[in-house]
Amino acid sequence: MSILGLELRRSAAAGAALLALAVGVAALYLIPGRWSEGWMPLVLTSKEYLILLWPLALAAGAWQGRREHRAKVGELFATTPRSRARRMLPVLVAMGATLGLAYLLVLVAGGVRIASTASYFPPDVVVIVLVGVLSLVAAAWLGLGLGRLLPALVTAPVLAVAGVLLVFFTAIMRPWWLGAVLSPVYGSSMWYPFQTIDSGVTGALAIWMGGLALAGVLLLVGGSPRARVAAVLPVLLGLGVATAIVPRDKAALLAPVDPVARELVCTDDAPKVCVTRVHANVLESVTPLAREGLAVLAKLPGAPTEVHEYARAIDEENPAVRDDVVVINVRIDDRGGLALPDVVVLEVVSGLGVGYTGDCPRDPAVERAAAYHLLGREPVSDLELYPEMIWEEPELNAEAVALWQDLQELPPAEALSRVAAVRAAILACQDSTGLLSR
Repeated sequence: MSILGLELRRSAAAGAALLALAVGVAALYLIPGRWSEGWMPLVLTSKEYLILLWPLALAAGAWQGRREHRAKVGELFATTPRSRARRMLPVLVAMGATLGLAYLLVLVAGGVRIASTASYFPPDVVVIVLVGVLSLVAAAWLGLGLGRLLPALVTAPVLAVAGVLLVFFTAIMRPWWLGAVLSPVYGSSMWYPFQTIDSGVTGALAIWMGGLALAGVLLLVGGSPRARVAAVLPVLLGLGVATAIVPRDKAALLAPVDPVARELVCTDDAPKVCVTRVHANVLESVTPLAREGLAVLAKLPGAPTEVHEYARAIDEENPAVRDDVVVINVRIDDRGGLALPDVVVLEVVSGLGVGYTGDCPRDPAVERAAAYHLLGREPVSDLELYPEMIWEEPELNAEAVALWQDLQELPPAEALSRVAAVRAAILACQDSTGLLSR
């Protein structure tokens, strides 16, 4: 333990870990809205930032690996009775443990922010995090071995650049299954909050990283050219086993779904309001707003009586439209609470409570005018309501305002009748254009 403590104080391990911690936490808090929805988004965002941390660990290991060459004590240490493997054990433990701990502390720093709002903890989180730790350990140990093999001053910076390129380009390479094996950041791009990483992908990455870690150890402790050549074997073996077990189907490779996170959690009383389990913490905030929207729609015959959160995944067919259910998006702010509460009522009323499937003709100007007539206010562009929107046809809202003004000039009963006709046309998959024109 005294040797390990000395190694921690005088080696690059502590400095590299502090740098990794600072980079990781800074990257997380630069855009907290990416992971504020829950534990899995936090873990996937941290995994994505391995594009910075993995090369850093690789370079730190390489810098540490050339220490004996830099101090010119290699021949002196070779005369000691302790084997090289025993002498290198504290180095391996110090580099691996500190960088692995740094990765965990990055997650803790994010977890403190969402602990009070994240209501669902997926079991997959633990395994994904452990493999992330293994990835940094593997990078550090591989760097140690390469630093000893190539003890030049430029080795560490070259490996840092090469590591960034390797992690990035292997993550986007085709076929997807090969990228899933090779890149520690694969699968971390977030498409929806109920996303996960398939266990087969996580297992394949763990095997590949284990092979790289063992190769680094052999390069570091090997004393002969034959031993260094043998370091290629765990790399080839790890790659072979990983490619044999990694899933090949698109559903497992491209943003797979955690079915439990996507389950609907609903209010006990009516009108029923439901959100996905990963957003259960905002159900209390969404409910009164959603019910206010249902009350507005209740002016129409056959109006919907429930509101559900939209929970469609990539490549899934649009769900069947239920006449009694309105489907809305639930957005989460940087603190884990409900974002844009002012638009919830509008989203319930928008489209007059009929979801979009893409199979029927829809006239957005007519529907906007009809919805705002029910709300009792003049239509405004979505650009003013949704920060994520960057463009909308300027004619759309102008046309909606003109139609809305026409409705205001009609007797209330006739205006409501026309709005009801628009909803009936949408449900019948008919074009609603012209139904509000005078």
